[in-house]
Amino acid sequence: MKNEALTPEILAKIKKELMEKKAQIESELKEIEDDGEVKFPEYGDKADENAQEMETYTTNLATDQILEATLRDTNDALDRIEKGTYGVCKYCHQPIDIKRLEVRPVASACIECKTKLQNQ
Repeated sequence: MKNEALTPEILAKIKKELMEKKAQIESELKEIEDDGEVKFPEYGDKADENAQEMETYTTNLATDQILEATLRDTNDALDRIEKGTYGVCKYCHQPIDIKRLEVRPVASACIECKTKLQNQ
């Protein structure tokens, strides 16, 4: 089922934004990861440097989890675009409001279904 308000121009704009977001996320991940693992910073051997290393590492772990989840959502949205299912709620199979997609291009559920899920 196609979203009537989702014109090819709007879809192309959303796809471009998603591709840019993907590139940005991948760049940020490269800064904190090495071979898919969060890098442990090496500032020195002093106690305050060790504390700073742990703080940076802990922050980077949390950042990595958020970036990985965002990248997964972005890739899923791009996959839905390629499959022609973008803009359709995965729960009720009705079109997702175009305003929602413009604000949250990775959305896979309509507002009504998302609200029901959050209230369970």
